[in-house]
Amino acid sequence: MTKTEQTRLLTWRLKVLQDAAERPRNVGRTCRHFGISRRAFYKWKRRYDVHGEAGLYDRARTPHRSPRSTPREVVSKILSLRQHYHFGPARI
Repeated sequence: MTKTEQTRLLTWRLKVLQDAAERPRNVGRTCRHFGISRRAFYKWKRRYDVHGEAGLYDRARTPHRSPRSTPREVVSKILSLRQHYHFGPARI
């Protein structure tokens, strides 16, 4: 996502939150008007309350860790075999 798209998304999410703030008892109406779910609205609102405008940017979806990933020692050994001995996948 480009910086321009991120800025546009941030502006739109701020507009949604400001519209809801003008009518505090009509969150459902605001969500229907903008075509979003209440779950998404409250997620943005919670992140905005905690982090300010920075909380409205999209976050990375990559996992923080991968418990089933190949261990680093094995990966380094495979790379060493590929580079120094030119072994292929069948031989490794």
